[in-house]
Amino acid sequence: MTALEECLAALEEAHFGLGFSSGMAAVDAVFSLLRPGDHVVSAEHIYGGTSRLLDEICVPRGISVTYVDGTRPQAFAAAIATNTRLVWVETPANPLLQLVNMAAVAEVCRDAGATLVADNTFASPFFQRPLTQGADIVLHSTTKYISGHSDVIGGAVLTNDPELHKPLRFYQNAVGAVPGPWDCWLSLRGLKTLALRMRQHEANAQVIAEHLAEHPGIASTIYPGLPTHPQHALARQQMDGFGGIVTFHLTGGTEQVKRFVGALRLFIFAESLGGVESLVCHPATMSHATLTPEQRAAVGIQDGTVRLSVGIEDAHDLVEDLDRALAAC
Repeated sequence: MTALEECLAALEEAHFGLGFSSGMAAVDAVFSLLRPGDHVVSAEHIYGGTSRLLDEICVPRGISVTYVDGTRPQAFAAAIATNTRLVWVETPANPLLQLVNMAAVAEVCRDAGATLVADNTFASPFFQRPLTQGADIVLHSTTKYISGHSDVIGGAVLTNDPELHKPLRFYQNAVGAVPGPWDCWLSLRGLKTLALRMRQHEANAQVIAEHLAEHPGIASTIYPGLPTHPQHALARQQMDGFGGIVTFHLTGGTEQVKRFVGALRLFIFAESLGGVESLVCHPATMSHATLTPEQRAAVGIQDGTVRLSVGIEDAHDLVEDLDRALAAC
């Protein structure tokens, strides 16, 4: 585990790294810093499991949570109170790929004395290193791009602050939610090809996003590498690449999504992401199923929203697969 922690810390330009048995175990470790009476300001566009942990576990423990539009730095400033301990962001966000202006939000947190936590799972340290942009803690589900082969579950927390690292390290040891030796080996194996994989993920995603953006059967296509993305300029500024996730909306809702997924041959219908194989996910019934319909609607997740984790296969084969499925639905 030490070898994995040191490797991840080096990639994120961090002094300290901590390995966990899952991404949610890593999230829970960060929330262990909170005490009754503390306040969290979170971007509203985050992984469903994170918001579930905040709402169903943290709130009953006496911790208050305010959700804000993560694309507006001023929204964080307006929501921060005297008891705000943590500010939580995810950039790009799951599943609609909103970006958080890290430098601007970091300045807000410094002025307020709040700890800024960034979930960097979607970008990976190859495309983005939030600690260099002002974040105090960076978190990963290493299940995804870090490991890259859909055969291991893990998480990681990275920081440069010894005063944050000390209680996090104690919690890691006390709770014992750590990866086993084989899990660490698998993640280290994956890291050896991270650069190669991320370049191909991005190249394929760009081809697919540009193709879907012109497809008459798609209501809208979301990808930071498209000039039509509302934060395309920010993505170019704070990222070294646009990642491998493409999201789009079908107008026919869940039934049309079922027909679309059923007609795919190369894309696998699965909830995870970041592996070498291409996956398709329906957030409303999978990654964000624990949210109420009203909560999903409030953050822009529709019944027809589809998230693609674009793999490293031949891009033209993937486009052909998508076109066939879109024609069928």
